Amino acid sequence: MRRALAFLTVAGAGATPDGRTMRWFPLAGALVGLVVGGSWWLAAEAFPPLLAGAIVVAVDLAVTGLLHVDGLADSADGLLPHLPRERRLEVMADPTAGAFAVAAVAGVLVLRAAALGSRPVDVGLIVGIWCASRSTMALVALTRPYARPGGLASSFLGDRLAPGLAAAGIVAGAALATATDGRAGLAAVVALLVGAALVVALAQRRLGGFTGDVLGALGVVGETLALVVAAAKW
Repeated sequence: MRRALAFLTVAGAGATPDGRTMRWFPLAGALVGLVVGGSWWLAAEAFPPLLAGAIVVAVDLAVTGLLHVDGLADSADGLLPHLPRERRLEVMADPTAGAFAVAAVAGVLVLRAAALGSRPVDVGLIVGIWCASRSTMALVALTRPYARPGGLASSFLGDRLAPGLAAAGIVAGAALATATDGRAGLAAVVALLVGAALVVALAQRRLGGFTGDVLGALGVVGETLALVVAAAKW
């Protein structure tokens, strides 16, 4: 568990991911969701809805150490322009951010804050979405080809039990979101899975598989679509 938290958040410093790390992604996601959801409840008690939503987005960025948003930025710069496959991987490894990265990150941050500020607080919904998001990351990593041999994810792929646990995490996240927010919660998790699938399909087409950046991107895109759908007028 500590290793999963160390990989996904700023907690658990010093713990190096190993072959069992992804078994804990669903629970780690739920814990992050609990922190983010709790901050939403607290912020909504003290501030107007839109400002509370912006605070929650900032809390999520702080807890995750901007890891997933950085993955989105790198993926946007590497996957969206017209480039040769080898050049895409080089661009994604470059720490600088281009126009695609800036536009993608700005867009999702605005959407997340606006979506949170447009609906009543629901801590259970956030826990369910965040659990499903990290579970989806693990499931993709354990079932799709890795596009960067020798990269960071190489050290914790291949766990036979983790795919089943990841699938169970998605189901658990969907069940919790549905239990707390009805059909809006279920639709949110479905939107998350659709968004993640689109990112994975694009990466498969343009890279031949996933990278760590792609995992971050699919999590952020999926969560953002989930929040937007949950904010719809049901």
